[in-house]
Amino acid sequence: MKAITLVKHGKSESAFELRDAAVPVPNENQVLIRVEAFGLNFADVMARFGLYREAPPLPSVLGYEVVGRIERVGTAVKGLQAGQRVVAFTRFGGYAQYVVAETLAVTPIPDTMDAGIAAALATQYCTAFYASEIMANVQEGEHVMIQAAAGGVGIALVQLAKRKSCTVYGTASAPDKLDFLRSIGVDHPINYKTQDFYEVVKKLRPQGVDVAFDSVGGTSFKKGRRLLGHGGRILSYGAAESMNGANKFALIKTAFSFGWVHPVPLMMQTKAVMGLNMLRIAESKPEVLQHCLKSVVALATVDELKPHVGGVFSAEKIADAHAFLESRKSIGKVVVKW
Repeated sequence: MKAITLVKHGKSESAFELRDAAVPVPNENQVLIRVEAFGLNFADVMARFGLYREAPPLPSVLGYEVVGRIERVGTAVKGLQAGQRVVAFTRFGGYAQYVVAETLAVTPIPDTMDAGIAAALATQYCTAFYASEIMANVQEGEHVMIQAAAGGVGIALVQLAKRKSCTVYGTASAPDKLDFLRSIGVDHPINYKTQDFYEVVKKLRPQGVDVAFDSVGGTSFKKGRRLLGHGGRILSYGAAESMNGANKFALIKTAFSFGWVHPVPLMMQTKAVMGLNMLRIAESKPEVLQHCLKSVVALATVDELKPHVGGVFSAEKIADAHAFLESRKSIGKVVVKW
């Protein structure tokens, strides 16, 4: 089989090679999937720069999610069979023509579902579902602040919040992204390049927001925490600010700029600070991952969730796909097809 292999850290045009590799063999609790398409996530970009510590050592095959058909099932697998079209959450290895996945990280999808939409449902929509429905426990009619709301997870968070008639404040970096946010129901789109989102939201909602979702980190997280009202929750699931410079010094600077958090002020003001790494949930609570994956697939099947595919590339154009995602010009999911 062919596998897109990360051979060096740095720019996308020199980081990858298309190499031959052995088809993996599933263990008794895994399935082998012939990959139709795989999705990109911002963690892939960080891994390419050597800034994602969970990434395997070089040379490595990245990729958190795939769409394809089951080629073979392990001897202990139940409920799945060869020939089924599925979406699967993978712990790396997704940039290949074949990949193995744990049974609880695989869910059947309709043959008619677009591959890009299905790919978005794995990492991005599962992250949003776990963050919104389980950790932050967003309630009907709450005021919700979402950073990078035009990204894959951001769009999912918007859609989940609007299902509960929440008032949504969403940030983005360009006029076309703001227009897109309006089209999916964001009540207050904010251009963080030209406006201070803290001042805008504070003026619109002096008593503070109920929930803030932050994928940017650093000063963005600090401001988001200050926007919380009593009973407010902020959830961090990324540190995109660390890519400003794309080096370890930028990562350290971002880490310090998150600010200092102490439980006593949180207790006195009744606020919560949470962090989410979906890889950890996938590893330690696979049954929870399966619940999230089945839930988002079910909601997408009846059009209650509608992932947006912002870019489709061939496998030979992996460098262009990475560069497009890194440029932050994309809206929604970037997908690569074999």
